Amino acid sequence: MAKKRIKPSRPVYPSPAALITSIDPDGKANIITLGEVYNLSIFDPVIVGISIAKPRYSHTLICQTGEFVVNIPTASMVEKVDQCGTMSGRDVDKFEVVGLTPIPATRVAPPLIDECPINLECRLLGNEEIGDHDMFKGEVITQHVDEEALDEDLRIRIDKLDTLCYVLGEYWSVGQKLGNHGFTRKPQTKS
Repeated sequence: MAKKRIKPSRPVYPSPAALITSIDPDGKANIITLGEVYNLSIFDPVIVGISIAKPRYSHTLICQTGEFVVNIPTASMVEKVDQCGTMSGRDVDKFEVVGLTPIPATRVAPPLIDECPINLECRLLGNEEIGDHDMFKGEVITQHVDEEALDEDLRIRIDKLDTLCYVLGEYWSVGQKLGNHGFTRKPQTKS
């Protein structure tokens, strides 16, 4: 098949859509919708990255407080996720306008979003200007997961999350499981 060169834009996808909560110095919480959420270090320590453009209100808040929460929404929340991305927290209380429920975090000041099945409390390790966005590196100091999304060994059941992804300006849900890591390995034969 022939290939055609095009101008790159958001070339790695899908990525999870996420609602990032932050808080101002007076305690007013804010939410920003992001499609740029990714793992930077997955075990020790656990570090996630988020990318936010400098003019965004959340950029200012996270720089001021050094904390944020990554809230992973479900596909059934797509309207609320999109609404949070269409207005500024400088002007409105997004929790109130969109109808989401803030609940206290255990180790950071920004709240968790109760409707999201996964919440990652993060302390800012630093931020770096990379092109038209700044990359914020957050150490995940606490992870909250809805009980019904866990199996008996406390492993996350992806099939229970109804994950929402952001793909080239569109929202998509995650499809079916195709296999576990290493499923293509040939069985070892004993001699």
